[in-house]
Amino acid sequence: MMHCPDTYLPWFMLTELPGLSPRVIKNLIQYFKTPQAILKASETQLLSVPDVIISSRAIKSLLGHKKFEPGARKRLAQVQDSGYRAVVLTEPEYPALLKEIPDPPALLFYDGTFNPHAPCISIVGSRKATRYGMDTASYLAGRLTAFGFTIVSGMALGIDTAAHKGALENDTGQTLAVLGSGLNHIYPRHNRPLYSRIRKQGAVISEFFPDTAPLPANFPRRNRIIAGLSCGTVVVEAAQKSGSLITARLAGEYNREVFAVPGSIKSTQSRGTHHLIKQGARLIENEMDIIDELSQFVHAAEKPTSPKPAKNKPAMDKIQTMVYKHLDLYPGHIDHITASSGLTSAQVSAALLDLELSGLIVRHPGNKFSILEE
Repeated sequence: MMHCPDTYLPWFMLTELPGLSPRVIKNLIQYFKTPQAILKASETQLLSVPDVIISSRAIKSLLGHKKFEPGARKRLAQVQDSGYRAVVLTEPEYPALLKEIPDPPALLFYDGTFNPHAPCISIVGSRKATRYGMDTASYLAGRLTAFGFTIVSGMALGIDTAAHKGALENDTGQTLAVLGSGLNHIYPRHNRPLYSRIRKQGAVISEFFPDTAPLPANFPRRNRIIAGLSCGTVVVEAAQKSGSLITARLAGEYNREVFAVPGSIKSTQSRGTHHLIKQGARLIENEMDIIDELSQFVHAAEKPTSPKPAKNKPAMDKIQTMVYKHLDLYPGHIDHITASSGLTSAQVSAALLDLELSGLIVRHPGNKFSILEE
């Protein structure tokens, strides 16, 4: 991990060369064993590598690699100066499961610490998450860390953020955030405080050089790392066209478990997860559905920590109790609550305000309300 910078220069050169994809680099490393040997190989040797198609552009880059050395040295110096760490594909510190996918990054940059052999579960979902989705992601993350799993996500708004925060609620919980940008570009900016928390209880990871901006094309590439790090992927909420479904598809291709949390049939944010369930993803109601499927990754010596004691609920009067009974985790409109409770609109409005101020319910846009998950 950057113990000897000169050792890392050939790796930086491979990732700098045009035409060399992560898949080709992995195959070349398997054949030549070291990046130095790849850079020294002749055209005949490169073309004779079995089961690998190397483009003419990549061949040209490899044969003329010397002209890319100044750029590689500059990037290497930038990483050193930034204080970030780097790990390469052949090191024992490289994440074990990620190494198994067809196109793992040759180089990973990270800020923080992590155990490359610890079992990971990714929790992903919609950026426009509902309160139900956020609460579910946070709850699952907290409970799964109690079983010794590291929670992986993409630090996006919505479900990703809730998953990271849920893992961090456990004092011994670990979480990894995989970025679609370089470590110098925390995206979204709103999550800068979360970045600081994660690096103290895990790490923020990227395959991109530190100054890389969060370009749209980077995020599908990022998703393969999220799936690759994990023995299982949990999709909490996802619309029909969602990046989370890409992560789930990749997890399936990598022969990893795919889980999906069911939601309301009226919620557009659950259509993607329901599609996954129809396609064979494991429907989960709680963390034990995941633990049962991935029990081989749970260390026998590790017992789940007890959840934090529940806070006593504020007392409710008769009217508030009647209104509360007509609420659930899915936001309901005030008109529906009034009609189903049999109370007057004035009574319902007053009760909802008191319940909201007591922290028992949540107000949503459009005069909708839901309870908080216990």
